[in-house]
Amino acid sequence: MTDVILHIYDVTNSGSEKTNNTIMQINKIFKDGIGVGGIFHSAVQVYGEDEWSFGFCEQGSGVFSCPSSKNPMYTYRENIVLGQTNFSIFKVNQILRELSREWPGSSYDLLSKNCNHFCDELCERLGVPKLPGWVNRFANAGDAAMEVAGNTALRFRQAKTELVSASKVAYRFLVGVTTNANGPVPDSPSNSNRGSPRFQASWFKNLITTGAKPSSSSEESRDENASSTATAARSRRSASATEFTT
Repeated sequence: MTDVILHIYDVTNSGSEKTNNTIMQINKIFKDGIGVGGIFHSAVQVYGEDEWSFGFCEQGSGVFSCPSSKNPMYTYRENIVLGQTNFSIFKVNQILRELSREWPGSSYDLLSKNCNHFCDELCERLGVPKLPGWVNRFANAGDAAMEVAGNTALRFRQAKTELVSASKVAYRFLVGVTTNANGPVPDSPSNSNRGSPRFQASWFKNLITTGAKPSSSSEESRDENASSTATAARSRRSASATEFTT
């Protein structure tokens, strides 16, 4: 068994003394003053005198080591003993080799995959508690804000798509109704006319007033022929009556 030690630095590698001083002030207020968090770099020491961390590089692994508490890029702050690992030095070296393959330097992201996320992963594999929440709280808060903003933008895009689709459907429906209402109606009735709004309105009116079903064109013709025959018969009877009287 051996101790697993977390080394914490203030991030002062901006290249600007003014920016570095601002970060130091932020960390002093938010960490030392109210205990919320700050902008920190972290590294893990396990077996030996080196610490292990993760950073950006264009090619190869982003996992690197340096003498504990001696990283020249940052300002050293403090260390915390996270616990003890039961793994042998051989097993620890195996874990470090695996992480070196899984964490290429090009995958570094300030909010979602930084040095503190790497140390969390290493501690989890070593079987010790992860980093205190305040170490990476600013990055986690920023990552959460980015996720919320992304989800909100996605919901707006989906709502816009649905609105456009609904508008297109409504437009096609209105065009269809206008075409059916104002379009030409054939002079001769046919079965195809039964689906037209004019025929349906007429049928509905007849159904209410007489209770009759809509008749076909052949039925209408037979009715007209019967009416003509009855009229002719009445004319003949009238003529005969006139002759008889005379």
